[in-house]
Amino acid sequence: MTETVAVDLDRHVYGEADAPITLVEYGDFECPYCGAAAPVLRRLIDESGGMVRLVYRHFPLFTVHPFALTAALAAEAAGDRFWEMYDLLFAHQSRLADPDLESYAAMLGLDSVTGEAAQHLQPAIAADYQSGVAAGVRGTPTLFADGRLYQGKVELSALRSALGMRH
Repeated sequence: MTETVAVDLDRHVYGEADAPITLVEYGDFECPYCGAAAPVLRRLIDESGGMVRLVYRHFPLFTVHPFALTAALAAEAAGDRFWEMYDLLFAHQSRLADPDLESYAAMLGLDSVTGEAAQHLQPAIAADYQSGVAAGVRGTPTLFADGRLYQGKVELSALRSALGMRH
């Protein structure tokens, strides 16, 4: 019998929890486009005056990115240090093997984030991925602004405009 685990798809929130606008990103830590988007999204939130929050959901493209799944597991294993791990993973996309992930964990003062220490977190990654598939996500990064697919460029001015914010 398979145990069903309830997963909060909005567990990784950057910005004000009660911000009126929610931007959901389906991302992959090995994806270069996600890496380029990360600082833009952080700045968007940081400069939104509490108007926008970012929800990150894992969408590892494991068929093309061999380290995407273990990187996602490491980010989950970082717990309340998720966003710090997020920054480290995107800053070092070419170094996502287990020893690299463990060194990032050590930098954050965390215990092991790979292997057995992270395997129990697979249902969370799977839930994020399945929600993305159900929403029509095919690649990364895919952004939804208040539930609507955002198809513009991941640039500050384009995002601000799409979200009805002043430039």
